Amino acid sequence: MRVAIRRVPGLLVALLIAAPALAQFGHPLKGTWAGDWGPTKDSRTHVVLEMNWDGKSITGNINPGPRAVAIQKAALDPATWGVHIEGDGKDAAGRTVHYTIDGKVENIGAYQRFITGTWIEGDKKGDFKVVRN
Repeated sequence: MRVAIRRVPGLLVALLIAAPALAQFGHPLKGTWAGDWGPTKDSRTHVVLEMNWDGKSITGNINPGPRAVAIQKAALDPATWGVHIEGDGKDAAGRTVHYTIDGKVENIGAYQRFITGTWIEGDKKGDFKVVRN
């Protein structure tokens, strides 16, 4: 009986240490996600999604950098883990390009979860996969 009583404080300390680590995951989409998209397996383009959660909405950028595209519309359906993202940006020639990204969050219980689905950039369409960094 004395051995079991001694183990209880150690177990409580371990749980108290683990709780903040679990809480750091935050919103399922929050973070930087990197991967690629393209119309075929041989024609791929590197992409980065940077997403934040302010308690009310999902914000961020598609391909942060000099030609970053601000996320104008984003939604997560927690029932299906479906994700929808839209934004308007400029291509290398300065033309307006609309982005529509529809995917599904997978491996939801892990830190390095990923999203796969359909990526539309202007008139180009393909599949994509991004992994949370």
